[in-house]
Amino acid sequence: MTFVVGENCIACKHTDCVEVCPVDCFYEGPNFLVIHPDECIDCALCEPECPADAIYAEDELPETQQIFLDLNAELAEKWQNITEKKDALPDAEEWDGKPNKLERLEK
Repeated sequence: MTFVVGENCIACKHTDCVEVCPVDCFYEGPNFLVIHPDECIDCALCEPECPADAIYAEDELPETQQIFLDLNAELAEKWQNITEKKDALPDAEEWDGKPNKLERLEK
């Protein structure tokens, strides 16, 4: 099983989760983070660290977020690994909790 970064990370990109990951399985895009499913060890340390509540256990992924399981796997193969905390995007608070952000995802 893996953890999955969902829609609420788009346009926020907090990196608190990255700092606690013992296996460095996070990858960074322009406005979103993903978890590499083959590297995640299911430790659950990242989930409570996300200020945007955008990380889910695969078996608890809401139906509306199922597309993000495949997106995490796809984008983790393309994006650079991130291992240290960075500042969130400048307007992260404005975007936190807004619905229908998938169209804003920058690949």
